[in-house]
Amino acid sequence: MTGKTVVVLGTATPGGGFPAYGAPYAETINEMDPTLSVEPRNTKGSTENVPLLEQDKLDIGLATGEVTYEAIAGIGRAKATNLRIINATYSQAGMFMVRADSANRSILDLKGKRVVWGAGTSGFIVLARYVMDGLGLDIRKDFEAILLEKAGDGPPLVLDGHAAAMWGGGVGWPPFTAIAKGPAGARFIAPRPDEIERITAKHSFLKPNTLPAGSYPGQDQPIRSVGSWPFVLARASLPEDVAYRLARALHRGEATLGKRLEQARESTLANTLAAAPRQDLIHPGVLRYMREIGLVRSSEGVMK
Repeated sequence: MTGKTVVVLGTATPGGGFPAYGAPYAETINEMDPTLSVEPRNTKGSTENVPLLEQDKLDIGLATGEVTYEAIAGIGRAKATNLRIINATYSQAGMFMVRADSANRSILDLKGKRVVWGAGTSGFIVLARYVMDGLGLDIRKDFEAILLEKAGDGPPLVLDGHAAAMWGGGVGWPPFTAIAKGPAGARFIAPRPDEIERITAKHSFLKPNTLPAGSYPGQDQPIRSVGSWPFVLARASLPEDVAYRLARALHRGEATLGKRLEQARESTLANTLAAAPRQDLIHPGVLRYMREIGLVRSSEGVMK
């Protein structure tokens, strides 16, 4: 569109949480700043979005905290240098969902059974790998792993009994909602308190996290697990003024975005500042806006 700055947003495969977040996110930002045109695009997910950002083939893209951590730490790859944070999305605790009539009650009960880990390029699989490793398990060797083309293909496999469980997380994640609405209902399997301690001791970037009660149909109790914050990342080469306008529009539209998507209520600049591994990983344009509104006092530190 003439006069608008087009910002291409990479999400993930259809039926998953990132496309469900990307659409209202783009709608809200575009509404709050008519000079921007954020355009969501389906991708293969976190593990594709990061290299696309690095290569300047996306402007912004969604990535789980684990994929972000590996990229900036250079785990299994060269350290990413063309990535900066625009905002944190919502806290995300990883766990399994089974049918309510399942005999499985613990993670060890699922050992050796068919488990849907999600789309093969999803950041959820990276989270699963770290969580299981913390328990001395391997997602491929200790389970009959099912990897998908797209996340939306998972629920039918659990509903018809082809798989014992599906791995995922976050409030209102579409595949979990689909399973929970099935005729048998659903139940969660998450790490026990002692298992959470083992996982976070081995992988300290993972933090204890709680899925609030009422996040899914029939879920009347909070579920404790471990996880992290996904991010909207930008290529570092994204112009500072564009990142500034994105941050300003997000800040102005926080309430609107939260009404459109419940879990997006957590998509605040304050949460972004708290969730970022380091402040210098936040895009300079976003930091400029944070200073303007008094969220960041100066390079010396954060306002308390």
